[in-house]
Amino acid sequence: MELTHSFTVPTGIEETWAHFQDIAQVAECFPGATVHGVGDESFSGSVKVKLGPIALVYNGSGTFVEKDDAAHRFVVDAKGKDKRGNGTAGALVTLTMAEADGSTSVEVVTDLAITGKPAQFGRGVMQDVSDKLLGQFVDCLHHRLAEGQEEPAAAPEPAAAVPEPPPEPDTEPSAAIVPDVSAPESTDRGLERQGPPPQTPRQPPRPAPAQDDSIDLGATVLPVLARTYWKQGVGLVAVLALLWWVVRRRRD
Repeated sequence: MELTHSFTVPTGIEETWAHFQDIAQVAECFPGATVHGVGDESFSGSVKVKLGPIALVYNGSGTFVEKDDAAHRFVVDAKGKDKRGNGTAGALVTLTMAEADGSTSVEVVTDLAITGKPAQFGRGVMQDVSDKLLGQFVDCLHHRLAEGQEEPAAAPEPAAAVPEPPPEPDTEPSAAIVPDVSAPESTDRGLERQGPPPQTPRQPPRPAPAQDDSIDLGATVLPVLARTYWKQGVGLVAVLALLWWVVRRRRD
């Protein structure tokens, strides 16, 4: 199946093109993806996918079959296989960039071929799911590129040192401070002997639970299925209600 996506990033085309040459950094913005190694024309990595209680890990590699710096276009052929043998995935990705009033318009065309459990979803569902995943990717990419545009604030210049005036000579002797030995002694000797109250030992902080960075297709697909097939669901509920009413009438 062929999936098409387009988005715009707030940086010039040359800066955006240079950022996409670092596959490891780009992959950090895609949910569930990890790059293990990068060569001159190829890279290897993995993608984690959750489908309900089933966890899939696709290990594979990608190769740049075409790269045109002048036209700002490249084609990647990526292939992966689930490590437990639950399916395969292959994608021929064509990415093209164009100048757009100081920003960069990016179009991505993906020729996707999958086998196994994820293949049970139709093209419409896969398009909606990939749109949501791409939305997360673009948000992360916007943040990364915006951070690169921010210039560090200039440090403020130090203020000129003002010389302090010399101390004035002390013409009068200071009065001696005589301790008041007639002051009554403290009546809280018992508290002084006991010392400060014992402190309750602090509990060590609990470690934060590990976060799962895999793509949860179940949570992503269910809202799409509900929006796509809600009419069929309402019809099914109506039929079941009618059957229940008929059975109840016969029993009465």
